[in-house]
Amino acid sequence: MSLAELAGLLRDEGGLVAGSVVDSEAPTPHGDAAGPIHALTVEAIREGYLLHYEEGRVVRTADPDLALLAGDRLYALGLARLAEMGDLEAVRILADVISACARARAEGRPDDADSAWRDGARAVARQAGA
Repeated sequence: MSLAELAGLLRDEGGLVAGSVVDSEAPTPHGDAAGPIHALTVEAIREGYLLHYEEGRVVRTADPDLALLAGDRLYALGLARLAEMGDLEAVRILADVISACARARAEGRPDDADSAWRDGARAVARQAGA
């Protein structure tokens, strides 16, 4: 899955976030692992996570407040799209990933956050195939 679709959605929304959107060819292993139906939503939520803790791939800003707000917007975008699809199990899985990552980061365990992402993307794929 290309991040171009996510960039296009954010640009189409307009506003402050749209002005910070860049084109990216970054790899999308978590979206790819989640499968084609969930790739965009997983990558939107992953981008939100990256904006909170690292550096975004699609949204680039030097303003930490804008990065935090954009991260929240991307969390909401991904979870709302899953809810619209009626996939409440994927919402639960990814909400748990967000929570586990926040806890791992607060406790200084970034490797555990990476593991939560890998496991969460695989769980979304498994439940989608069920």
